[in-house]
Amino acid sequence: MSAWIVFLIIAVIFFIIEIYTPTMFFLNFSLAAAICSALATATENYNILIPIFVALSVVFLLFLRPLFNLNPKKSAESSLDSQYIGKQAVAITNISPFSGRITIYDEDWEARLADERATEIQKGEKVKILRHDDLTMYVEKMTTKGKK
Repeated sequence: MSAWIVFLIIAVIFFIIEIYTPTMFFLNFSLAAAICSALATATENYNILIPIFVALSVVFLLFLRPLFNLNPKKSAESSLDSQYIGKQAVAITNISPFSGRITIYDEDWEARLADERATEIQKGEKVKILRHDDLTMYVEKMTTKGKK
């Protein structure tokens, strides 16, 4: 099978996966595979195409993903703000700048540290919700007095 067809199939698969996930993560791989599909019309050498695919994927993850996640129409105040912002929640997993889960009102939410330089919050600790971005809550660790 031609290399351009292989990369085109990979691009379509990643695009279909992206349709079913809310993270704008797999679109980066789909774009990289589509570009490699176009480059494969010039060369069939996988030793050249695969490193290009990997390099493009990394570049797109680092630079395009933050741009894809911007929503210029998002208002600073939303209906979720009044219900969750400033409230206390409990970490149900360790919370880092890149991953974690909290529970509030018997609901399970994805969570991240609001300050990327802060120390990781351990499972079971109480946190304060500072803001949210779509389905991700940004939190900080609560001190014993309820403030940081």
